[in-house]
Amino acid sequence: MTWAMYEELAAILGTVENARDLRIVVLRGANGHFISGTDIGQFAAFAGGDDGVEYERRLESIVARLEALPVPTLAVVEGFAAGGGVAIACACDLRICTPDARFAVPIARTVGNTLSLSNHARLVAHLGPSRTKALLMTAGALEAAEARAIGFVLDVIAPDELASRVEQLVRQVAGLAPLSLRATKAMVGRVLNVVRGEDSESILRDVYGSRDFSEGVSAFREKRDPRWEGR
Repeated sequence: MTWAMYEELAAILGTVENARDLRIVVLRGANGHFISGTDIGQFAAFAGGDDGVEYERRLESIVARLEALPVPTLAVVEGFAAGGGVAIACACDLRICTPDARFAVPIARTVGNTLSLSNHARLVAHLGPSRTKALLMTAGALEAAEARAIGFVLDVIAPDELASRVEQLVRQVAGLAPLSLRATKAMVGRVLNVVRGEDSESILRDVYGSRDFSEGVSAFREKRDPRWEGR
């Protein structure tokens, strides 16, 4: 996702936020994948930690806007959902995926940045503390079958059945009482927001302003292994 793509998503959200007849929003990727993350080439222009703080603020403004839509949202995940793609999938109310789906946040292996407090909170809410730490600390991936087993996705659907399953879910949700669904979103949101009040910008600033982050971005763009120093 480039910034232009994030801004286009924000514009679409602005269009649908007050659409009175809207009952459900479906997010789906293209060419066999959901979202492979933020375009890392954009990080090359970062001059220090404040740029990282501003990036996370901008990203959160869009993800939180998606999360706050008054109608249910459905993420249809095929292939990779990585980095920002996982954040967007977590911000949706419902998720289904194909057997090849993989959810990953491999930042400890790639560019050496960190997630915001809100995105850590989203992962912990869905996966629990232990799985969240395992996902981030091993730079591994949550496979479709495990995602279904822990309830992160509603179902794993064969590609040739995906369109009909999406249509069935859309019809099912759209036929329910809108105010009941809106209340559920609001109530669950209030529960989850309790843990997001703590200041975390100093952590973001330290990581994004580090030599390791600069090295990680350079190594990723040069297609070589990064040389981590821990500073």
